[in-house]
Amino acid sequence: MSDRVYIFDTTLRDGEQSPGASMNTAEKLRLATQLEKLGVDVLEAGFPAASEGDFEAVSRIASKLEKTEVAALCRANKHDIDKAWGAVQHAVKPKIHTFIATSDIHLKYKLNMTRDEVVQAAVDAVKYAKTFTESVEFSAEDGSRSDRDFLCKIFGAAIEAGATVVNLPDTVGYAIPSEFAELAKYVIEHTPNMHKAILSIHCHNDLGLATANTLAAIGVGARQAEVTVNGIGERAGNTSLEEVVMALRTRNNYMPMHTGIVTENIYPVSRLVSMITGIIVQPNKAIVGANAFAHEAGIHQDGMLKNPMTYEIMSPESIGLNTSKLVLGKHSGRHALRSRLKELGYDLSDEELNTVFTKFKELADKKKHVVDEDLEVIVTEGVLRTAEIFTLEYLHVSAGTSVMPMASVELSINGRKVRGADWGNGPIDSAYNTIAKLTGTESELLRFTVSALTGGTDAQGEVTVRLRENGLVALGRGSDPDIITASVKAYVNGLNRLEYLKTHPVTDRQTV
Repeated sequence: MSDRVYIFDTTLRDGEQSPGASMNTAEKLRLATQLEKLGVDVLEAGFPAASEGDFEAVSRIASKLEKTEVAALCRANKHDIDKAWGAVQHAVKPKIHTFIATSDIHLKYKLNMTRDEVVQAAVDAVKYAKTFTESVEFSAEDGSRSDRDFLCKIFGAAIEAGATVVNLPDTVGYAIPSEFAELAKYVIEHTPNMHKAILSIHCHNDLGLATANTLAAIGVGARQAEVTVNGIGERAGNTSLEEVVMALRTRNNYMPMHTGIVTENIYPVSRLVSMITGIIVQPNKAIVGANAFAHEAGIHQDGMLKNPMTYEIMSPESIGLNTSKLVLGKHSGRHALRSRLKELGYDLSDEELNTVFTKFKELADKKKHVVDEDLEVIVTEGVLRTAEIFTLEYLHVSAGTSVMPMASVELSINGRKVRGADWGNGPIDSAYNTIAKLTGTESELLRFTVSALTGGTDAQGEVTVRLRENGLVALGRGSDPDIITASVKAYVNGLNRLEYLKTHPVTDRQTV
């Protein structure tokens, strides 16, 4: 059996189903490029039949990537498969990923189909997909709650029809590691012609066991892991790419397998995903959390000074978290800026560099040193975002212990300048009230989070908001040395994301 574990990244498809984490096409393209540099074997770019926006994004990603296999998800029907192929057909390595539910509860209440009908649908879908590309994956949705012999039957039929990968998902995060390993082993040993295909694993984290379940299945012979960066995804999320990859690398003595991931690119990609989606990585998150390599206890610090391996099982450099950073200032030029941005994974055009350089100089005038996190914010806000409906032009607030909090705001709405003022419980509430009036929006603020990007009193403040309007949920993010300005930028960004969702309706979303 091969000791290579293939990494199937679904950050752009399943990861995007995190509440409010919708990305626009430009953001997806930028992230797809970095995922290719990271070394993922398969990139699931989206679900083309879901919406025209999804179709366009998958199509553009398929045309852009140079070596990574690009997959499109589709249900087991001709319409979805046609859409999937239409989107990935120009990829260097196109892949069609089709699925149908196999658990009795799904057959009875969702599909209203018999087992034989489901097997026939799977066979027909795989055979039809096979007329377009040699690379076809079949997934048994809710596999962990399906009858094991039925799983073997449908997987065997799918392989006979031409599937090169069969996927066993724990769709609702129900499995326990020992149980899931036993199921994966049974499938490998009892599926007809299993030697002709790879068994893939796709786990959700509802019980906090996604990574454990994935590693357990790999231990008994599964050779593809379906993961997302930072573990983002529907409900409690998906299996975390960085956790699986670093577990295999760090505990290679116990699990002698390897991946093709360039681990030094893990942290930069993690930061990019966080910035694009607005989903902050929890400080104690394994591998990429802010505290993952922090040591506060005196006995730990003493051991670290004598030998880092006393309390670190992997080095920060192994995931691209360098302790030595090039610090830029207001006297730094374009060449130094371009060089550092390339090291961070941003290969910008001259026009994009000019935009970033202008914003870099503006920030350098406000704070003494500009570090990596600052540069990532500038690139995200100056380059990654496409044209927006609402743009902040001017902000003035007044507040204090004996002053009525007031805010004056000027916005550009589709290029038209509007100005207004209002009061509230504080400067941020006042600004939000003013902006809501100017934009005519009625969003509900579900969450407001403030953090600092770096240390120091001149650090950029990072604000994340979660907004809901008419059933749509969007995350907004803003950064600025002034926390009130950062808060307003986050709110405006969230409103723009809501407008994007309004104009790019999703007709259906599926989780495998």
